[in-house]
Amino acid sequence: MKLDILAIGAHPDDVELSCSATISKEISLGKKVGILDLTRGELGTRGSAEIRTKEATEAAKIIGVSIRENLDFADGFFTNDKNHQLEIIKIIRKYRPEIVLCNAIDDRHIDHPKGSKLTSDACFLSGLRRVETDLNGITQEAWRPKKVYHYIQWKNIEPDFVVDVTGFMDIKIASVKAYKSQFHDPNSKEPISPITSKNFIDSVLYRAKDLGRLIGTEYAEGYTVERPIAIKNLDNLI
Repeated sequence: MKLDILAIGAHPDDVELSCSATISKEISLGKKVGILDLTRGELGTRGSAEIRTKEATEAAKIIGVSIRENLDFADGFFTNDKNHQLEIIKIIRKYRPEIVLCNAIDDRHIDHPKGSKLTSDACFLSGLRRVETDLNGITQEAWRPKKVYHYIQWKNIEPDFVVDVTGFMDIKIASVKAYKSQFHDPNSKEPISPITSKNFIDSVLYRAKDLGRLIGTEYAEGYTVERPIAIKNLDNLI
């Protein structure tokens, strides 16, 4: 299966929190979208890897993605080296996405910038034919995504561009709430973390509202880029 967009996150729920409204909108326009999680989030303060996996499956159904895979890298300890790059390259060549969405280039959690650079490097290397990979015994052809965009996470990084996601926030919030073990629950007996407060879950909505305010829409999601943004003509701007 060929994908139009592959959204990659260091942890299950990274994609939901950051760009799920965007990919929901793209799916509504007929695009094929997939999600790749690098780890199971096994170091998370609440829940477990098994619970997160079930929650990720439910969230994927809510968003409507075509596929969701997990590379089982070590949460907190994966590195940007050849072995990890090759595993991502295999997925890129398997699905041949035109666009890759990935972690924030700078963020509070160490896995986010690590995942960002690892994914970006893998996207470049995937286009080199002398980097050899095989999947299920079949040699893969080189493939490089045309665009790599970085979504915004914990830090309020100024976006290089924003996407109007008005009409798709209900799907985003529902997909985030699929991770019941991770976020605000006043009845939970598990330890408190920065993402378990009600303020954090509310921030998902008010960040989208604020970015929407800046472009004159109700809601928006923001991204940073690695190269200048190009448009075919001025009518493509809103």
